[in-house]
Parts: sequence; C-alpha cells; structure tokens
Amino acid sequence: MRPFDYAAAQSVPQALADGGAGTAYLAGGTTLVDLMKLEVMTPRRVLDINRLPLRGVSADRAGLQIGALERMSDVAGHPLVTTGYPVIAEALLRSASPQLRNMASIGGNLLQRVRCGYFRDTGTGCNKREPGSGCPAVEGENRGHAILGTSDACVATHPSDLAVALVALDARVGLTGRGGSREVRLADFYLLPGDTPEREHDLRPGELVTRVTVPALPWAGRSAYLKIRDRQSYEFALASAAVALDLRGGTIRDVRVAVGGVGTRPWRLPAVEEALRGRAARPEVFEAAAERAVDGARPLTHNRFKTTLVRRTIVRALTNLAG
Repeated sequence: MRPFDYAAAQSVPQALADGGAGTAYLAGGTTLVDLMKLEVMTPRRVLDINRLPLRGVSADRAGLQIGALERMSDVAGHPLVTTGYPVIAEALLRSASPQLRNMASIGGNLLQRVRCGYFRDTGTGCNKREPGSGCPAVEGENRGHAILGTSDACVATHPSDLAVALVALDARVGLTGRGGSREVRLADFYLLPGDTPEREHDLRPGELVTRVTVPALPWAGRSAYLKIRDRQSYEFALASAAVALDLRGGTIRDVRVAVGGVGTRPWRLPAVEEALRGRAARPEVFEAAAERAVDGARPLTHNRFKTTLVRRTIVRALTNLAG
C-alpha cells in the first residue's frame, strides 16, 4: 500500500470542501482498503466521513428513505425494510459476510468496484483501471463475466446485490456536491461501459452519496431476491433475480423484475415485466416471459451457461413468490 494522508470530516460542507482529485472518501472501507492494498486505487488522501449525519431509515407516503452511512446489517434487519421491502433485506443478507455487512455502508455498497480478476491484478491490462490497456477477459477467463450490456472494451459484471433490488423498485439516489444537491434514478446512475469503461457511474468529482429513496409501492411486501452462486456464502452471483409481484386472484396485476450477475450494471427487464402483466401466474407464463430476459445477450466462451441460468433464476423467483 502506498503512503497517504488521513483526515476525518466533521460535516458535509467540510467533506465536500476537502474532497476532490486525489482524495477518496472512507465509510466502511470494505472495498477501498482492499483495493489500496492491491494498489489498484492509490489516493493521496483518505477522508473519513463516518461522523457525517447521513444515517437513518424512515418511511412516509413518498416511500422509504435510507441514509447512505447506514450499515448493511442494520438496514437488513430494520422492520420497515423486512416488512415493506423484503427484497432489499434479502439482497443485503445474501451479500458478503456478516462481518463485512456490519461495517459496509449502503452508499459504499452501491459504489463498490467490479470483482473482475483482471481489474484487481495490476500486472495485467484493464480498461477500467488503465483506459486503453485492453480487456483480457474478452478472450481470457470470463466464466463470471457479463452477457448483457457489454462492449469490446469491458465485460465486467456489476457486483452489488443491493443495487439489483433497488433498481427493480425504481429507487433514486441522492447526491450532494459543491454545486448543490440532486437526485438520480439508480438505473440511470450506473453507466454502460461503451468506449469509456472507466466511468462506472454518474458521480461527479467531490460528490457524496447521501441517501437512497425507494418510492412507495404498496405491493412490495410480496418481493424476494434469489441469488445463484457457486457456494452459499461470501460469493458473488452467477445470476440473481429481484422480483416484486402484485398478485390478485391468480392474475399478475403488476410486477418488477431486475437481474444481477449477468449485466455490466443492474439489469431491469421491462420486456419480461410486460409479458407477465395481466397474465395468469402459471409456470408456462413465467417460462415464456423469462425468454425475453436474454434479448441482446452477448455470451462469451466460458459464460454461455448464463443465458439459461438467468432465465431459470427468474422462473424460480416468480414461482416462489406466487406460491
């Protein structure tokens, strides 16, 4: 790890004033510290933001509000989340390990970097880490990589389980910078790699993630997160599905579906949702709708199985929710 200066911000204005080029914000540190040890990230200054008043979980008519510095484990066990939005609680509980969930913040989880082995190995090229150096995963080891939203410059999979659940619920992220505050749909916040894979999200220099807002959805109590992985804990998704279902008398009145483990960002599936609305909650309906999940997919040498796996994951999640 390279030498760096450390400071602790006492207020949001101070954090914004002291942020900027060469400075990394520290919350739980569960991603930042790892990448600093590998010298993938080499900030000259680390600014601790844990004293900032960016906490709290609350709900009103507008929806659910979560402070960016809330810890993953606290949010996962909060009654407003477990009762009204179980898909969020389940996505959090299937992330990382209990020890990491006790430290990692909500904002940090949404900003975590990709887990591509080439990105974390400074001895290889990686367009995310060093633009123009190539993407070895395209022709190399790519079993865990994306099949949706990829480009010739990057095929890395987005790592956050929580982000998949929040995108399914059409959540928004609150951002504050020196120029003021703004709110962005999380689905739009994450950027496709295209020719600029080093730009992973629409966070401007010096900006802080301050909160997450989940719009009120009365039927989000019937929601779940299904994660398929090589082992049951401390493993990233090969495929996952966040589903919320409005079911009345055996008919699907409305539905939300997003998938993870297969896209370069959390992947909402409006075509699947459209194929389900107004239809009977039956296995053949689920299977036909799930076929639309891989529209536009570009599988690689070692991850072709994901085109089948993600469809089966969606069907299973829907079947479980429909009873």
